[in-house]
Amino acid sequence: MTLEHVTPEKLMAENKIVIQNLSLQYTDGTESLRDITLNIRANAITVLFGPAGGGKSSLLRCLNRLNDLTEVKVASGKILLDGENILDPKTDVIALRRKVGMVFARPVVLPMSIRQNLTYGLELAGEKRKSRLEEAVERGLKLSALWDEVKNRLDDAAIALSGGQQQRLCLARVLAQQPEVILLDEPTSGLDPISTGKVEAALQELKKDYTLILVPHSVQQAARTADFAAFFLQGELVEYNEGKELFTHPKVKRTEDYIEGRFG
Repeated sequence: MTLEHVTPEKLMAENKIVIQNLSLQYTDGTESLRDITLNIRANAITVLFGPAGGGKSSLLRCLNRLNDLTEVKVASGKILLDGENILDPKTDVIALRRKVGMVFARPVVLPMSIRQNLTYGLELAGEKRKSRLEEAVERGLKLSALWDEVKNRLDDAAIALSGGQQQRLCLARVLAQQPEVILLDEPTSGLDPISTGKVEAALQELKKDYTLILVPHSVQQAARTADFAAFFLQGELVEYNEGKELFTHPKVKRTEDYIEGRFG
């Protein structure tokens, strides 16, 4: 999607995030992203898909500055979140990561109770009011479709939950921080079909109030979940469109070949 003939006001009204000419290179010379321009719609699921090494996870990490922790040599371009360039050195990265939360492929629960997994980050941020903490626990667990399964054992160890429940707990932990954007990097890659279905159903509900960016674990999941989809190949954004249109009528041969399983 190009940026020509669109006023900045209209662009920001439609899109939560506007990525402009983003390039990323690591210190070993690897070029992970090459001149990426992409708009992320508010209150929708945007799927980033393609073969391994295409730059999808690198782009996710750019969106909440996790790449600051890696060996990045060159990063150029802009990422506008509500009109503010988050790549600006003056950006408050801690505040940014509260606003843009991330759920990783492998669920990592804290070695404490289910309840404390949700309250720990809030308490670190200075929230001491028990009523607010309890509200955050219930809200996060309900939004992640986990409340009914754990509401009577909130003081049990989180590690005792199943893999699918732990992944939804990690999602609940992000939601407890009340972000505006949620990044999900293959969040169901290790889950069974039933747990995967529960996570996907939760995402469909969450997009009513949040902007979601998902790296799926398969083309099939991409097609099931995408409101908008972007195909990445070797650091290049090959094609971007509405999900239904891209998966049924791709305009680029490389996209069609990948969707049809002819490579990757």
